[in-house]
Amino acid sequence: MTLVKPNSPLYTKQGLWSLFLMCVLPLHFWTLILAFRDLSWLIDRSNLWDAITVASYGMVFAFVESMLIFLIAILLGFLVPKYWDYQHRTALLSILVIITALWAMVDQLFALLNVSLPGGLLYFIAQQGHPLRVLYIIALLLVAPTVLIPTCLILKSDKVFKMVRGLIGRFTLLAAFYLLFDVIGLIIVVIRNV
Repeated sequence: MTLVKPNSPLYTKQGLWSLFLMCVLPLHFWTLILAFRDLSWLIDRSNLWDAITVASYGMVFAFVESMLIFLIAILLGFLVPKYWDYQHRTALLSILVIITALWAMVDQLFALLNVSLPGGLLYFIAQQGHPLRVLYIIALLLVAPTVLIPTCLILKSDKVFKMVRGLIGRFTLLAAFYLLFDVIGLIIVVIRNV
């Protein structure tokens, strides 16, 4: 890993742009999936223009949400030790944003599909003296490896770091394309509200 020279920046413009696009990618991808999932019943309930408007609101909201997550990621980047260079910092924050978004998608997918924990497991947890603590421990055991393993690999392995940077480079074009949908969505929302 490259160590930072004194007075080296924590971020660069290109690094911040890549991080922003990685914040855009999962949120917009999931918004489009949900929009296409709901499109048919929205058209049946009203018409195509209303369905497009609802999808446009979703895209505008996803953009605002992406901005918020981007700002949080930048602030969390200040917690990353200063002796890691900005490229590692950007790659690490990008992967952590994507992992967090994937966990949020899994949670929402379980809710959409009405999937819950098996009854036996729920009964076991309920019988514990502190069932909420047990749920937190289970969540920690599931989430911690998905955060710690990629973090260690990005920071310790140049091969993994280069692979992650390559993936980020490939995904930036798709994420930038999603921003075009945001502009179109914003125009539709403005037209519908004028």
